[in-house]
Amino acid sequence: MSEPGERENAARFERGLNVLGSIIAPATLLGALLFYFGYVSSRAQYDYFGIDVDVIGLNTQDYVMRSPQPLLVPLLVFALVGAALIAWHAQIRRRSSRSGFAVAVRRGVVVGLGILAVGLILLFAYPLLAEWDYYPLVTPLIVALGGAIAAYCVGTVRFLARETGGGHRPPTGVVVLLWAAVAACVFWATATVAQWSGLGLAQQQARAPDNLPSVIVDTEQRLFLPDEARVSETALPALADETFRFRYWGLRLLIVGDDRMFLIPNAWDNHNTTLVLPLDGSVRLQFQFRNLEPYTVGRAVQSTASTQ
Repeated sequence: MSEPGERENAARFERGLNVLGSIIAPATLLGALLFYFGYVSSRAQYDYFGIDVDVIGLNTQDYVMRSPQPLLVPLLVFALVGAALIAWHAQIRRRSSRSGFAVAVRRGVVVGLGILAVGLILLFAYPLLAEWDYYPLVTPLIVALGGAIAAYCVGTVRFLARETGGGHRPPTGVVVLLWAAVAACVFWATATVAQWSGLGLAQQQARAPDNLPSVIVDTEQRLFLPDEARVSETALPALADETFRFRYWGLRLLIVGDDRMFLIPNAWDNHNTTLVLPLDGSVRLQFQFRNLEPYTVGRAVQSTASTQ
């Protein structure tokens, strides 16, 4: 093969690797983000019931599948805000040639840095404000707002200086670092929303456990559940071919892990405990019906004919 042909094939191969990398890298980053936010939400959800989510044994796919629920509201907000900012940016670019615009942009830098300073004060005041429930959401949003305004206005100042050929041009690194701070704060705020989403889902499950599967559990040994659990216990007949000796009603299946299942009582409060049972031959599980009373078409037709 000739040398020009080899160079051409090498160039094609390099371009292919670049295209492949541009596809794989965003997909890997997206998968990592989905896993993280799904993990944060699940950890807060099951921590409410006293369970360490790492004990359950969920895999990467499980966390990714759980991520849309906590990310729905942030994604909608980001999409709407992004659309509004794009329209606003186009309007600003049309006004960039008007007199006084450069002065307004420089004032915007000052405003953005002022908001950023407030956010930094909140950030360093964490030992005093740690008990404030809204601290992990308000602080990153203020820092992100101030950083975004400052970064955008500094970038616009650079744009105007380049267009007019005069004036001071701030270093590019300032803009990059400001946007990096904004991205970090948006990540922080989104993680807070995911944590609150998981906690809210757990509280909803505790208030309305009827939405969870109702189960009857037969065991070989007595479970010795606390009285606060309000779970009914019945001793089964001691038959020769029957290995299970005790039956329990009033339990709801919270989640099934890798090799165990987690159950909670029908009426949950902060004095209850989560029951952990192995998925093996020592436990027999029966699911109870949770649908409405059966209603057949034939019965409806018969009832109609009898009335006629």
